[in-house]
Amino acid sequence: MKILMLSWEYPPKVVGGLARAVADLSQAMAALGHEVSVVTSDAEQCEDSVYAAGVRVYRVNHFLPRALDFLEEVHLQNYHLIQKSIELLNQGGFEVVHAHDWLVAPSAKVLKHAFKMPLVCTIHATEWGRNNGLHNDVQRHISDLEWWLTYESYRVICCSEYMRSELRRIFQVPADKLTVIPNGVHAESFARVHPDLDQWRRNWASPEEEIVLYVGRHVFEKGVDILLAAAPKVLAYRPQAKFIIAGHGPCHDDLKRQAWELGLGEKVHFAGFVDDLTRNSLYHLADAAVFPSRYEPFGLVALEAMAGGAPVVVSDVGGFAETVQHEVNGLTFYAGNANSLADNIIRLLTDKLLARRLSERAAQDLTEKFDWKEIARSTVASYRQITPRREAPVLYDRYQLTAEVRRKEGSFHESRNHGGR
Repeated sequence: MKILMLSWEYPPKVVGGLARAVADLSQAMAALGHEVSVVTSDAEQCEDSVYAAGVRVYRVNHFLPRALDFLEEVHLQNYHLIQKSIELLNQGGFEVVHAHDWLVAPSAKVLKHAFKMPLVCTIHATEWGRNNGLHNDVQRHISDLEWWLTYESYRVICCSEYMRSELRRIFQVPADKLTVIPNGVHAESFARVHPDLDQWRRNWASPEEEIVLYVGRHVFEKGVDILLAAAPKVLAYRPQAKFIIAGHGPCHDDLKRQAWELGLGEKVHFAGFVDDLTRNSLYHLADAAVFPSRYEPFGLVALEAMAGGAPVVVSDVGGFAETVQHEVNGLTFYAGNANSLADNIIRLLTDKLLARRLSERAAQDLTEKFDWKEIARSTVASYRQITPRREAPVLYDRYQLTAEVRRKEGSFHESRNHGGR
């Protein structure tokens, strides 16, 4: 198939998990022989057009005209996305447009109607879920765009059964319009580490210290404050523990202030943004990788930690419940409960045999359940459900032809979309 993808971010521009998910999916599709073009925003030191890993990536300007705020930046960027996409679609041959999240919703709608293209979207998270409701006009506006994208799409893909139920509940998306396809992980991508890990480890912790690691955005929904609140109890039982908090975000300064007020001192190190090699190395060294999210549609970061060999502790919310099974391939704690989190971290640090067993089972699950090749096949299969089939021509007389065309067109439109045509 010839596929056009729209995404606000694509590596090396990585804000969250969406960028890597789109890249991995598009590259897996290309490896299966499909022709994939991705239209996305620009990134520093990136060419406007590049062919890499079998995918054609086109980057559009999002700095000009200068936006007054984030929402205006998103809408202005969509004009650039539309312009580039029109250039590509005019070349012909594309069979489907696949849009990722609300930031490209205006582009997706325009292209669908202007070119009569089947539209598929993936909803990676919702504004309602991120904020446990909608509390201001900006959040309501973003939620409206998310609903709009699901309404306009012929098929809505989400990453977990949890997200399926959320989209049914919040947006009333028809059940037969939804498809659950999980994200995946390339385990081999996490094998590359610093050549002398033992020596390199000294930059982060002393030899006797046990590393408790968090990697991710510093936003309320990720629950880093819960991890810090659990730290005093962990240190009371395991004084050799060392907490490494990697990443950045709007809550970063508040988290540093919280650590100071808790008296954690040198027992917490805020590492800031870390590159892939550093991230991989930290996962390989971690005695526990902790993800205390309040909201998690899927939990790709837990799979990445598993791929890096780290035993994981996650909250029992959202998609985590479908990727991490307690005492099978990781440990789970009661979401929002710092005492429950501390108990599970202490257990991992105390029982090294359990930690090793969980890591070994996690590595097995990555191979069996979260392979990108199978995920790409499932995604293409969902496209084929809503794209017209190419059938061998059949000879009709003039009246039979008219009746048959009307029948097929009516059936196609009725079955493909319950909403915006």
